[in-house]
Amino acid sequence: MSRIGKKPIVIPAGVTVTVNGSHVEVKGPKGTLVKDFDPIISINVGEKEITFTRPNDGIKARSLHGTTRALVNSMVVGVSEGFKKNLEIVGIGYRCAMRGDKLVLNLGYSHEIVVTPDAGVKISSSDPLKITVEGIDAQAVGQTAARIRSYREPEPYGGKGVRYEGEYVLRKEGKRASKK
Repeated sequence: MSRIGKKPIVIPAGVTVTVNGSHVEVKGPKGTLVKDFDPIISINVGEKEITFTRPNDGIKARSLHGTTRALVNSMVVGVSEGFKKNLEIVGIGYRCAMRGDKLVLNLGYSHEIVVTPDAGVKISSSDPLKITVEGIDAQAVGQTAARIRSYREPEPYGGKGVRYEGEYVLRKEGKRASKK
């Protein structure tokens, strides 16, 4: 039995979960998320918790059991608390600024990069070296943060680039001018 799949999800106050077959709708104070799941896994909504059961121990049922529970849990957390990713920019002359709801990045290229947020995602920058990506959908927040990071990933020699807050960049030693 899946250790993740058999754990029930506690529904926080202010969140309503509606299941119609394999169609799940979660409403909360921050918004609404809707997702369709594989009908193999049965989703049971009680008074204060959601449980998941699988019909057999087949490979497909086992693999979907924990995955379905994890996705529904992230939906519940998203509409109640939301998700947030912080990015930091390291490097001389690298900076960011907001232009309306779009993020403008200057990362050492000959042109500036304009990032339009995905639907349901909010990008903000209070400091020219800090970026915050927020939203209720964990996948959309992570994808937007990864897209911003991909424009200039941290390089191992100088450590310059866009990195997640607290990310450790493995540094390499460069060539030396003279050998001893």
